Amino acid sequence: MRSSRLSKDTSKIFDRISAARASPPRRTTRSLSRFAYTSASSTSSPQNGYQTPDIEDSISPPPKRRRRASTDSPVKPIKAELLDESISSIPSPPAKRRARKPAKKTTDPSTGEEKISPPSDWEEMYNVVKKMRLPGGVAHGAAVDTMGCERLADKKASPKDQRFHTLIALMLSSQTKDTVNAVAMQKLKTELPPYKPGAPVGLNLDNVLAVDANLLNQLIWAVGFHNNKTKYIKQTAVILRDKWNSDIPDTIDGLTSLPGVGPKMAYLCLSAAWDRTEGIGVDVHVHRITNLWGWNKTKNPEETRLALQSWLPRDKWREINWLLVGFGQAVCLPVGRKCGDCDLGLSGLCKAAERKKVLEGRRIKEEVKVEEDGSVLKKEEVVEEVRVKEEAANEKAPG
Repeated sequence: MRSSRLSKDTSKIFDRISAARASPPRRTTRSLSRFAYTSASSTSSPQNGYQTPDIEDSISPPPKRRRRASTDSPVKPIKAELLDESISSIPSPPAKRRARKPAKKTTDPSTGEEKISPPSDWEEMYNVVKKMRLPGGVAHGAAVDTMGCERLADKKASPKDQRFHTLIALMLSSQTKDTVNAVAMQKLKTELPPYKPGAPVGLNLDNVLAVDANLLNQLIWAVGFHNNKTKYIKQTAVILRDKWNSDIPDTIDGLTSLPGVGPKMAYLCLSAAWDRTEGIGVDVHVHRITNLWGWNKTKNPEETRLALQSWLPRDKWREINWLLVGFGQAVCLPVGRKCGDCDLGLSGLCKAAERKKVLEGRRIKEEVKVEEDGSVLKKEEVVEEVRVKEEAANEKAPG
């Protein structure tokens, strides 16, 4: 009897445990409070006009915790009007400069032909510089305009002697300013002794062949590397007499075969002496400025010459040297560039312009007025001029 009662009690306990495991876990009121249902019964059907909502619609977001407001908060409320004022007072960002793309080699997909696309906005820059170099421009009247090598030949001499003058002027010009070179050339044209009694004094092939090297060196001592140039000039005179019929060569190969004559001198000499333009004469100014503008990325003048000749129109090959040399002497100097006077910098075309100088140049330009005769009036004078004109008009008006 006792054992049967124990077995019955034991079985009841196991039944209760099994039932507890089978039943779902209890949910507290707090966990079920997140589910919001409509007032309709959960047993309602679509026929009664009610559809059971999706679980995403039925779950409301958890309530946000309230932050206790601090009475000593440093943040002060801002009125809407003051906020609008402060936003409107923020300056807009400055306009971006136009990105300049250098000359680039491209291939035509249809023909396979390689072409060189010129730098962007190069023509606009070229025309602006040309305007500055013409009379009335800020870069007009540079040393090259009056004392360039192509201008140092004696116009009264024979054509052959004039060509010889141009060659000698170019040979002396290396590492030498135009002003110094012009003085040395004047000495040669007026003080070089004649090769024989009764012959004219001055610069010609015969006198150079006969002059003592020491005297020649003294006459050109002011130019750079005058010792080497004395030796080159004497050697060149002998070559011209023996190989070129006492005249200068009329080809690039012939000119570059002379001692001390490189491609730059050769192309400039062929253009000035023989009136034939077969290449661009690139000196330090042309090399420096075109790289400064971003037209090309070259390491020396010869690379710059080849780069420019690959895309620059041929009708500009002769004048670009004169154009940029004068621009480099008067405005875009190697040291102390005058960006405030340069129209390229003032118009935003030059990517290398110094911003401070440009801003100052724009301020000064706004305060002056240039008259037709070239005279400049300050801002105060412009105001006075307008006042006088208005008074004159009032006096002429009837009544």
